[in-house]
Amino acid sequence: MNNFWTVVGHSYMNKVKSKVFVISTAVTLTFVLLFANVDLIINLFEAGESKEPAHVAILDETGEWYPAIAEVLDREQSAIVLTSFTESEKEGQEAVSSGQFDGMLVLREGADVPEATYYYQSVNQAVTAELQHGMQTVKEAQATADLGLSDEQLQQIYAPVSFTTEPVEEGEGAVKTEEEVAQASFLVVILLFVIYFSVIMYCSMIATEVATEKSSRVMEILISSVSPVTHMFGKIVGIALVALSQFFLIVLIGGVNALLRMSAGTGEGLGVVSDFVSLDALPVGLMMYALLFYILSYFLFATLAAMLGSIVSRIEDVNSAVGPINFLVIVAFFIAMFGMNAPESSFVTVTSFVPFFTPMIMFLRVGMLDVPLWEVALSIAFLVGTIGLFAILAARVYRGGVLLYGNSSSWKHIKTALALSKRER
Repeated sequence: MNNFWTVVGHSYMNKVKSKVFVISTAVTLTFVLLFANVDLIINLFEAGESKEPAHVAILDETGEWYPAIAEVLDREQSAIVLTSFTESEKEGQEAVSSGQFDGMLVLREGADVPEATYYYQSVNQAVTAELQHGMQTVKEAQATADLGLSDEQLQQIYAPVSFTTEPVEEGEGAVKTEEEVAQASFLVVILLFVIYFSVIMYCSMIATEVATEKSSRVMEILISSVSPVTHMFGKIVGIALVALSQFFLIVLIGGVNALLRMSAGTGEGLGVVSDFVSLDALPVGLMMYALLFYILSYFLFATLAAMLGSIVSRIEDVNSAVGPINFLVIVAFFIAMFGMNAPESSFVTVTSFVPFFTPMIMFLRVGMLDVPLWEVALSIAFLVGTIGLFAILAARVYRGGVLLYGNSSSWKHIKTALALSKRER
């Protein structure tokens, strides 16, 4: 047992002190802080900008709409300064090109309402939207006056209908509300990306670590004092602690950032994340499922990575060896992403019981639907059983694989490694 923890400690410290870990952690923390405080960053840049009004020339060939539009924009305190232009349309375009005006609005006679054309040199969607809104307001006011409608009648016409949604109880549980589904969707997407990148990164890390020790012949020295099985599981647990350390730092920095924001009174503690997640209604059960599925997915693919890494003799062959793992993760990721639009479909339901896809797709169903507990328990049982089977297989392959050298990284080496493992017993 002492040898096991020695391997765990060595693997952990070796990775934590590496430049890759430091740089990747720093980049991730920077991204988390930027994403959580993007609202403050935007406000900071907007505060430093002087909001100059947009000068727009208006050539009103109708002779009626310019005063009405100007009145609407003035009443709504628009940042647009309208200037009546009486010269030709060509001269107006030249004035825009020379920078005298930011744009020119030309109003021509139409069937019922004027036809408008806006000329610009530098597009500004806010200006065009305000001009369209001003014209629409004037058009509605004229139509109301022509029909002889009072303000009260107009308010009745534009009064919104009352429309609410309520979940209906189904069996012993209740269907999730829209707010719960929206919050769960955000958490599901986060976990999908976390599993996707974590499995690819940490599985490659495990396989590369094993291949490096084999290529440098250090493995022959290690297995003389530590059994191959102890060495394999020690590396898996050591890298798992590296992953947990990285995520602990992310959660810690994110939590400190939230506390600082709340103490400073700069809006919600989670910043822009609060648009998707509410601290008051954070689904603790869903978070526990997220942690469980993440841990199980790690051990499933980590055992495979250690096994495949043991049959590789050169570091250059690691990527091709762990290719099948990456393929399974990518397939699960895309099934889950597309399944978010139809989480109740039969295809999503069936694939949620496939152990390689369970961590992503069953978590998707748990987050989006009210899944019976027995289905969740059954999928977890399948997943744990698969981890156990692959752990036994990986241990046998690893025992012989670490002694196997050659130029090929073919899967035929697994059979050879199993044969060597039997001889070592």
